[in-house]
Amino acid sequence: MKKRSEGGLVFSTEQGRMCPDCRNPVNECTCGTSSRPAGDGIVRVSRETKGRKGKGVTLITGIPLDDKELKAYAKVLKAKCGTGGTVKDGVVEIQGDQRDLLVPLLEQKGWTVKRAGG
Repeated sequence: MKKRSEGGLVFSTEQGRMCPDCRNPVNECTCGTSSRPAGDGIVRVSRETKGRKGKGVTLITGIPLDDKELKAYAKVLKAKCGTGGTVKDGVVEIQGDQRDLLVPLLEQKGWTVKRAGG
């Protein structure tokens, strides 16, 4: 069991329970929210094989959605491509070279899309 070296306020009579990490009231806690830095407004579609034993994947970066919506939209994209994939740190990975199919789908959402890489 890990012991904290510094004490933290866990309850306040004025505001109720407090988060020991950010020291904000529990209903205003910012510890669990993952905020991605705002990009330049361009969705980039690229292909990568590095570290994947020669297997190529299509990477989609810069989609302006929060984590929950991004995961749901990635599921739609995977279904349209008929392949698998995942979402890691705000980057959607789709198996195979699907750039030709994905660029029009992303442009339909009204985003500026660029093909990046080779």
